[in-house]
Amino acid sequence: MKAKVEVFLKPGVLDVQGKAIEGALHGLGFGDVAGVRVGKTIEFDLKATDAEAARAEVKQMCERLLANTVIEGYRVEVGA
Repeated sequence: MKAKVEVFLKPGVLDVQGKAIEGALHGLGFGDVAGVRVGKTIEFDLKATDAEAARAEVKQMCERLLANTVIEGYRVEVGA
């Protein structure tokens, strides 16, 4: 079973990478760009066959390692 986790900074948390990319894009002439936010995607395979059990396991992984839940949120997708 495939799992995909998207980790992103919570609203209100300063995204330094996003600001740097936004500034660089402006410097390249893309002045209409605003509100750039940077996140990460983590994809992996699980041996689980039950989607709900897999989703619960991946959420535990996020809470314990994959996301800093003080400043980051996450989205989990689990599929065949």
